[in-house]
Amino acid sequence: MAPKNLACYELQTPSVVDTDAFTSRKPTEWAQKIGPRVIGSNLINNVYEMIHPANLNTDISGSDMAQALQIGRMDIAPENSDEWNKWYSGVYVPNYEKVPGCIRGRRWKAVKGQPNYSVVYEFEHSKVSESSEWLAQRDIHPDNPRMRDLMTHAPGSPGIWNKTFQI
Repeated sequence: MAPKNLACYELQTPSVVDTDAFTSRKPTEWAQKIGPRVIGSNLINNVYEMIHPANLNTDISGSDMAQALQIGRMDIAPENSDEWNKWYSGVYVPNYEKVPGCIRGRRWKAVKGQPNYSVVYEFEHSKVSESSEWLAQRDIHPDNPRMRDLMTHAPGSPGIWNKTFQI
């Protein structure tokens, strides 16, 4: 089961979570009462590094968080990872980015935690992946069924989260 709520932080580098400033931060009064470590029952605290696109451009870094995020968390056997990663970044994500309402897709490799990969699609609204255009992309490329069969999704993946607020 996926978590009910999502806090998403974009860090300058994954190593930020290892700095003294991060590790010694004091929890707020609010966090001490109702933070995820207090009331959470399904806490996922992974750290990922972006692998697609290869670089962060100003369109991405200067944009607000999308109204909805669809996040997939998956693993792939090491012997299939090169072919699978090439397909996922070169075929699968770009085809879904053509769908109306899909702002962009980005892929991530785990630095800390499991599963090893994540994909985040930024949506204009939470129903994008229910559209006929989205569903048509699922098998539009001949490699899609075979490559999808190679990956294992984490429980609750993919999941959709709506933006509550942005800091």
